[in-house]
Amino acid sequence: MAEPTASDIAHVRAFNRFYTGRLGVLDEALLCSDLALTEVRVLFELADRRGVTAADLCRLLGLNAGYVSRLLGGLEARGRVSRQPSMADARASVLGLTDAGRAVVQDLDRAASQSVGEMIGALTDGGRQQLVESMRQIQALLDGAGSGFVLRDPRPGDMGWIVHRHGALYAREYGWNAEFEALVADIVARYVREHDPQTERCWIAEHDGAAVGSIFVVRHDAQTAKLRLLYVDASTRGLGIGQRLVDEAIAFARAVGYKRMVLWTNAVLTDACNLYARSGFELLTEQQEHLFGKPQVSQLWAKVL
Repeated sequence: MAEPTASDIAHVRAFNRFYTGRLGVLDEALLCSDLALTEVRVLFELADRRGVTAADLCRLLGLNAGYVSRLLGGLEARGRVSRQPSMADARASVLGLTDAGRAVVQDLDRAASQSVGEMIGALTDGGRQQLVESMRQIQALLDGAGSGFVLRDPRPGDMGWIVHRHGALYAREYGWNAEFEALVADIVARYVREHDPQTERCWIAEHDGAAVGSIFVVRHDAQTAKLRLLYVDASTRGLGIGQRLVDEAIAFARAVGYKRMVLWTNAVLTDACNLYARSGFELLTEQQEHLFGKPQVSQLWAKVL
């Protein structure tokens, strides 16, 4: 692989200066608030996740412990963040937003959406689509450079692959019968027939040129998105693909205006359930059923966006 040229590096740096200037992220106070960019990132992480510790924030944001400690102290002093003793580790505290902190996040979210809307509002429909697709490509390329996987839109053949992989994996790992594969096929076929690109999306995770994961966001009603068919191949678990797929789905649903996201799953899928809980979903109901040839505890989870 050839080393990047000086021209390559200069173009990337020039783009970074241009884009950060347009977004105003270097302003002393972001979005007319009293918060700097890193403080805003912390508040949004706490809004989207449960059970977060200071060590988690260091890992998620790539910051050192001393800086995070000072930053959290400032947010606590202003009444935006609270701490509770961790039940799992007596040495750690679980962080959360206060009511005032949640109000600040809501205001910032509205201001950010308005700011971006104004920035791209003068573009034509085609121009906006080109801009968004270019941003997706930038994100996919840079994510792939560091993580070994990229997320992309589905291509011909991917929908059949999704049905096949779900059927094979759940039969092998959980003993589910062909009823489950038929359910997946019906969900996929309905998506293909009725797909609304403005409110629905599918992502394929690709690792070393091979498809290894998938997820869908589909419309449940005008206010509610439904998360469907999260899949990560057994050979690539532990790379963060599942979390990235869920994060991408949540971000898309929020960006297109949904207020709530729901999903249906089964209690036996413990890794997936833990992932949903970390992403801010709450378990609403459970029901004993006999599905896919096995006794099941089906679950409904939901998240406010």
